[in-house]
Amino acid sequence: MSEHGDVAEPRPDEQPIDETTVDQADSRHDEDDRLKTDFVSAVLDAVEEGESERARELVSPLHPADIADLLELTPSERRGEVAAALGDLVGAEVLSELNDYVRDDLLDSLAPEQVAEFASELDTDDAVAIIEDMDDADQQAVLDALDPEDRAAIENALSYPEESAGRLMQRDLIAVPEHMTVGQVIDYLRDNSDLTTDFWEIFVVDEQHKPIGTCQLSWILTCPRSVAMSDLMKREQTLIPVDMDQEEVALRFQKYALISAAVVDGSGRLVGMITVDDIVHIISEEAGEDILRLSGAGEGDINEPVMDSYRARVRWLLTNLLTALVASTIIGIFEGTIEKMVALATLMPIVAGVGGNAGSQTMAVTVRALATNQITGTNTRRTILREIRVALLNGATVAVVLGIGVALVFQNVHLGGVIAAAMMTNILTAGFAGAAVPLAFDRMNLDPAVASSIFVTMITDSMGFLAFLGLATAAGLTG
Repeated sequence: MSEHGDVAEPRPDEQPIDETTVDQADSRHDEDDRLKTDFVSAVLDAVEEGESERARELVSPLHPADIADLLELTPSERRGEVAAALGDLVGAEVLSELNDYVRDDLLDSLAPEQVAEFASELDTDDAVAIIEDMDDADQQAVLDALDPEDRAAIENALSYPEESAGRLMQRDLIAVPEHMTVGQVIDYLRDNSDLTTDFWEIFVVDEQHKPIGTCQLSWILTCPRSVAMSDLMKREQTLIPVDMDQEEVALRFQKYALISAAVVDGSGRLVGMITVDDIVHIISEEAGEDILRLSGAGEGDINEPVMDSYRARVRWLLTNLLTALVASTIIGIFEGTIEKMVALATLMPIVAGVGGNAGSQTMAVTVRALATNQITGTNTRRTILREIRVALLNGATVAVVLGIGVALVFQNVHLGGVIAAAMMTNILTAGFAGAAVPLAFDRMNLDPAVASSIFVTMITDSMGFLAFLGLATAAGLTG
């Protein structure tokens, strides 16, 4: 016993930390915990020289997530060779950590029996993630190679819509009836070796297998054996419908600070659970998707085939080309005005560019608020008015600075006043459009992150040119 408190002594079978192992780990990772280029090159060189044992020796201490990183860093034409050399080090856990495109490449080189073996070693949600994107024929071959129990669970998961709670949930959980005591539950957990070993919450169900409460393991371990589960459990819980979209599931986890949650079918029966480790992945994935959609970059994955990236991006570039013609047409209308005062051509991109940035800021805030359910029918009008007030302050500040600067540089107070008024007008327009366009797409049940940027840019460019050139003409700057 330590004089400073209770300190757990190491068990006789525990091994002390090997400083050599720590040093080797440092030699494999940089300060950002990424695999070093020298280490990746050493593995690839060993494989190329036919020294598979050497390659396995280098890779064997790595975590499955690091092995997945290694395969993703390997040139696509060599991944099959490297995976074959590493053998059983590329197991089910590594496959579940791989980028989708890299995993698909590897799965194409494996027999259905091998894929089925990997799938049987994983939780249902991870197994589904591996199988769901395969071609129908390959998918069926893998399902045929699975044992009946695993096949039934995976087929059941595949019957739910993509990106739904049914696809995301785990089937392996602990559920007990409310009449059991704490002691009976502990004995049940100890006596049944086929139960899942990864859990920290037990679900309490009624006779119809409907969840009526939850109980954390810590409560069970610190409570007398004679206490009934019905007296110990927490009855308030967040239930996830099996067909709920995964983004909405993630929002519920975030809102209610959940570690796990029960998933129920249409009749309210317990069919699975979702844990926070899956939600972390979903939140990251959904956030990345929204950012890429705002730019029209498709999935934006560096492992995505070139032609897929081309098809995803070019359609938005062509759409942007069409919207840019609107702004070009406005410039053409004032061609005579620009010829009389060349300074207008120099200054008008400033009005359009700053307005475009202001619109992008508002649009990003609005899209995020829509994605996190912060905007509802109750506060939509208030949100638009708030963004207009912010735009009013930003516009006034930028307009004053720009107006004074232009007046001094061009020695023309009238020109400074015109560009200040145009900038004010465009930033106000940008504030309104940046909020209203995503909200309009959302009301039409369209993804506001997909096309908002193109239309907001069109509005701010067009209004910028129209306001500046129109005001210059109306003010008689060109005589």
